[in-house]
Amino acid sequence: MEDILVPLGFFAMVAAIVIVPRYLKSLERQKLQETLRASIEKGAELPPEVVQALTSDVKAAPSPYRDLRAGIIWLGVAVGFAALGAAVSFEEPDALYPMLGVAAFPGFIGLALIALSFISRGK
Repeated sequence: MEDILVPLGFFAMVAAIVIVPRYLKSLERQKLQETLRASIEKGAELPPEVVQALTSDVKAAPSPYRDLRAGIIWLGVAVGFAALGAAVSFEEPDALYPMLGVAAFPGFIGLALIALSFISRGK
């Protein structure tokens, strides 16, 4: 029974990380809609700014600084995996190369984001 709990716990954690924020955001949006509905029923007029804010896309436009920041974070994750591999390799010498391979994925993502930040900076 204990052999099943560890993988099940991992997938439950991943599901919770994805599902809980979406659920909370939908609750927040529902309460906002209820508030707006109540104000409309009472005869209050909505300012055009509120209507525009509700209908516009919430995500901010990508910027070079955002890409640069994300790229630096991904490079930090890669350095962390490489350092973990170096630390573990003192006890298990064969662990270094697989951990460097794992570190390569976030490292290349970070390099790509940093390159994108420099490319889009001129636009």
